[in-house]
Amino acid sequence: MGYKLIACDLDETLLNDQHHVGSRNVAAIQKARKEYGVKFVPATGRGFMQIQPELKELQLIDLPEEYVISFNGGALSENKGNRLIEFKGLEFAKMKEIFEAGLNFDVCIHVYTPEHLYVFNLSESERQRLIEQKLEVIYPKENSVDFLKDTPISKILYQNIDVPYLMSLEEGLKPITDGCCAVSYSSNRYMEFNALGVDKGQGLIDLANKLNIPIEDTIAVGDNYNDMAMLKVAGLSVAANNAVADVKAACDYTTKADNNEGVVAELIERFIFNEI
Repeated sequence: MGYKLIACDLDETLLNDQHHVGSRNVAAIQKARKEYGVKFVPATGRGFMQIQPELKELQLIDLPEEYVISFNGGALSENKGNRLIEFKGLEFAKMKEIFEAGLNFDVCIHVYTPEHLYVFNLSESERQRLIEQKLEVIYPKENSVDFLKDTPISKILYQNIDVPYLMSLEEGLKPITDGCCAVSYSSNRYMEFNALGVDKGQGLIDLANKLNIPIEDTIAVGDNYNDMAMLKVAGLSVAANNAVADVKAACDYTTKADNNEGVVAELIERFIFNEI
């Protein structure tokens, strides 16, 4: 079997703890693309506009016929001109309900539109992370989202580094989220809310169909719960060594490398180059 496409999570999988793509990963990805014809597709919870520095490091920025799955599958874009191909957003009224509920919890709140990230109730742990990621962030002065009423909404999330606390909120939110939202967890700090039916797995299926690539010829690699859907549908599922236990248990292969050591390089060397 020759794998044709790799869908790869960014944070804590491709990126090291300094939020950069290591040189070993870049070299392996470029060789796989140029010598083996493999598509390399970032599949991220972030927005496509928020990963331009990473696309530059990957040498994929502004290239035609190269793609990004973003907002956990809520958007598919072509890198050339950041052209939005598909978008499945959250209704404003539903986002507002989740936002207003979150004001009663011990959480920092992110609201994503296709172009911008708005952050409310900034926590110290999140302030530091956003600085390290060099993200462009807007901090509204008031705890209100009414100014976004006529703007497409990509997703909303809660942040707290206490993941059990975030998970404890899910049951109480069901009157708001049931039948309306897909709820997932990422980066050991986020509880994410997308439109129902949106996940990285569906994003991978949609892109593979667009490119006429059989789903069995795809590889997905990740580390956290918001990666599970794409890991389940891909032909080969790979967990980073630093992945949560549930992700490792669901995958065909777990790398020896963690995100600081070249997770993606290892899987490419093993399953594309057949070197190890």
